[in-house]
Amino acid sequence: MLLLACFGCGALFGLGLLLSGMTNPAKVLAFLDLAGAWDPSLALVMAGAIAVALPMFAVARRRSRALLDGPLHLPTNSRVDRRLILGSLLFGVGWGLAGICPGPAIVLVASLVPQAVLFAAAMLAGMALYEWLA
Repeated sequence: MLLLACFGCGALFGLGLLLSGMTNPAKVLAFLDLAGAWDPSLALVMAGAIAVALPMFAVARRRSRALLDGPLHLPTNSRVDRRLILGSLLFGVGWGLAGICPGPAIVLVASLVPQAVLFAAAMLAGMALYEWLA
């Protein structure tokens, strides 16, 4: 049951990324181009995601177990430190250069989009490098 729920959530998330245009690097780059032909539509997607997530985090904070009875792991660290800032900068630079972030990259890899395959390979290499350095 858990595997089916995970698959369903992932499929729903991937469908949402496709329908919202988050898997289109040109649309993402147009959103990030504040000085040019700015496309604000992804801001609406982000606002909608926040509107759905905020009440669910409030519900999750009051629970000790997940809906399918697994342990509930909520973040506890609220410090803003050098690692968080550097990681955020690296993420933002990568998103700005490629127009792809990890979630849409997985959806695009499934579609065999060459840029996404390269992006995902670089992402996996970065994750492996982090694990090796840590």
